[in-house]
Amino acid sequence: MSALLTVNHLSRTYQVKRAAGWFAPKQTLHAVDDISFEIAPGRTLGLVGESGCGKSTTAKLVLGLIPSTKGQIIFEGQEQSNDKSPQWRKDRQHMQMVYQDPLGALDRRLKVIDQVIEPLVIQNMHEPHTRRTIAEDMMLSVGLTENLFERYPHELSGGQRQRVVLARALILKPSLLVCDEPTSALDVSIQAQVVNLLEDLQDEFNLSYIFVAHDLSVVQHISDRVVVMYLGKVMESAPTESLFTKPRHPYTKALLSA
Repeated sequence: MSALLTVNHLSRTYQVKRAAGWFAPKQTLHAVDDISFEIAPGRTLGLVGESGCGKSTTAKLVLGLIPSTKGQIIFEGQEQSNDKSPQWRKDRQHMQMVYQDPLGALDRRLKVIDQVIEPLVIQNMHEPHTRRTIAEDMMLSVGLTENLFERYPHELSGGQRQRVVLARALILKPSLLVCDEPTSALDVSIQAQVVNLLEDLQDEFNLSYIFVAHDLSVVQHISDRVVVMYLGKVMESAPTESLFTKPRHPYTKALLSA
């Protein structure tokens, strides 16, 4: 099976000052340092590691939200460029992101139905008179009821808001969904509902996921393969069952024991 996404030797560096002052020397910070991985269609790759290890930066690099310093990203057989060209905008239709804080990801001034319709307007998809029907169908498919369509984000629960974010991401029918800790802001019972919903949507739409999380139990449940990161580098990459039963790298062992 050919890969949907291939990441080759991807890096992102920043120049930061060692100390305060105008003439303080700078040093290179390696936020992401020479990482490589692949994702097949309909599969889930889990990205785990402690805070600051480069998980979220990797997710943003894949989506082109920040430019890479070096490396190669190939999506659906086409290499992605760092410039936000018309081709990049077109490709972004097929790659969407689900953020950690659903309330922060939504505009509090707009009704949720209008925010689900908005991506169709931006991408100029479908006739204007059909967009609302398409949005309503998508919101129903993620478990939202009709009485919630005209509400504002602050009138919904955390789980309902995350379902709105999912509907907004899926309305463009992407191939890849990048989930940046989508369950960390939710109660445990709601986390299980969202994870089960993600699995159902994956089966229905043949989605591929990059699932960024701290919760190893969630990653173990949803992922087909797991990449362990530390200080911007990949420490270990293995199928989920193999990594959790027979971890090979000392950092992976320490992470699992913690």
